[in-house]
Amino acid sequence: MKDLFAALCLVAVLEGLLLFAAPLAWKRMAARLMELPGPALRSFGGLVLLAGLSLLWWARH
Repeated sequence: MKDLFAALCLVAVLEGLLLFAAPLAWKRMAARLMELPGPALRSFGGLVLLAGLSLLWWARH
């Protein structure tokens, strides 16, 4: 449970860093995401999820 909390905190730090360092780029990216169809976003989210799980498994073993 501690590892999960640490991972969530790290995600918050990285997202905050991106927003702090490049807020205009973040806004442009969000605007472009709004133009994409739902199935494309779902597919991309699934790929990112699988990549994250694979990297987590690799890092832990």
